[in-house]
Amino acid sequence: METVVTVLVFFGMLSILVIIHELGHFLTAKKFGIKVEEFGFGLPPRIFGIKKGETIYSLNWLPIGGFVKLYGEDLEPGQKAPNSMINRAFYSRPIWQRVIVLVAGVFMNFVLSVAIVTYLFTQGVMVPSGQVKIEHVVSGSPAEKGGLKEGDIITDIKAENKDISITKSEDLGATVKKYLGKEITVGVLRDGEKTSVLLVPRKDYPPGEGPMGVAIGDHVKKVYSITQAPIEGTKESVNRTVEIVKGISTTLAKFFIQRKPVGDDVAGPLKIGQMTGEIRKLGLLPFLDFMGLISLNLAIINILPFPALDGGRLLFVILEALFGRKVKPAFERYAHLAGMAVLLTLIFLISINDIIKLVIGK
Repeated sequence: METVVTVLVFFGMLSILVIIHELGHFLTAKKFGIKVEEFGFGLPPRIFGIKKGETIYSLNWLPIGGFVKLYGEDLEPGQKAPNSMINRAFYSRPIWQRVIVLVAGVFMNFVLSVAIVTYLFTQGVMVPSGQVKIEHVVSGSPAEKGGLKEGDIITDIKAENKDISITKSEDLGATVKKYLGKEITVGVLRDGEKTSVLLVPRKDYPPGEGPMGVAIGDHVKKVYSITQAPIEGTKESVNRTVEIVKGISTTLAKFFIQRKPVGDDVAGPLKIGQMTGEIRKLGLLPFLDFMGLISLNLAIINILPFPALDGGRLLFVILEALFGRKVKPAFERYAHLAGMAVLLTLIFLISINDIIKLVIGK
């Protein structure tokens, strides 16, 4: 039953992300008077389609994406739109309109991420507090023997004539690691008053307890107002986008330049589905956060200048703008077909890698 629920949740999430993305293309194309021949969820072959007006709304067998088929976007070699339809063909529209239509899907995925993060900020998010607070002291540990108590705020550590300020958990971990087996003075703030204790961080300690034997926290929950949240949500989405771009760049460099395997750095539909199942158990807010991250990933991947992706189609339009003439339709058509074949092959290989990792429990 858990597996069935996970599959339903995963495809539900994917459906929302795909529909939001394709709506961007669909609505802007309609706005500019471009004929939309088909709005499809999934990739062909088609399961069924319903025609409403001039557009076919279809459900397809490969549930790994979606598409909006624009009239005149993929012309057969030598094919041209009849005079009566020329103004409704994608290729006949001004370059600025085609650019907007092509980036609209990515923009919608970014907007969805901002909307999700904005909502999360109104519900409260964990932010750095600038303090390291002791949340638990292990019985019999150096911390207990030294006199540290729950609720103490660690402010500094003195050792070997050095005074080290502690404002985050990384500061404490790195400092304690330097003085294993040596006596240190831990400065703390207790009930508003400054005090200190002596202790010796142990070299050998039970798993999960650490050298001192304390559980610490350096974040607090902050709730943003309805006016603050959109601003902070946009900032956070931009920051996440930058981090995702860095991650993708690192993975590509690792594969193409360093010639190293990247199997552990990528995830296909199966792995993402598994992650969806694990995160949904944590509650609605973590799941929404995950959904926002996936939306950003889809946006960034789609804007990559690779044939068959939005970024690949955008590249051909940019080349047209730069050189003052269109790329030959036949060449562009075959480039996108080849790009789609490569993408489907990659998805297949990544899925095989996901299956192997699931089988061996990695």
